[in-house]
Amino acid sequence: MSLDISHKPNYFLFAQLLVRFIETHPPTHPTTQLQIPLSQLQEIFQGDAAATSINLEGILNIANEYKVETLSGDKKLIQSYEIDNEQLNLVLDLNAQAISEMIQGKALIAPDASLQE
Repeated sequence: MSLDISHKPNYFLFAQLLVRFIETHPPTHPTTQLQIPLSQLQEIFQGDAAATSINLEGILNIANEYKVETLSGDKKLIQSYEIDNEQLNLVLDLNAQAISEMIQGKALIAPDASLQE
């Protein structure tokens, strides 16, 4: 019997979980900054400690490609991000127009997984 075991993290799954969290917990107006404690991020990633540490940059790179359909074209949901090691927070700067459209019910546009390396 042969089992193929892969220890490769599913970056796209974790990016999807992060974006769904943003979708259900959008920042309040007028701020477009969302701070997520790393302990809460580990809960979002279903207890995967590697996803909140060594794999976080790769996950954020994919989550950064999510877009929202707007009247002036598709806008990235996340404009920039920073990992605050002193406060143990993930700080996301979100696009105000994308957040507004998302709250109004516009669909998120996921990045094409077949184009990623």
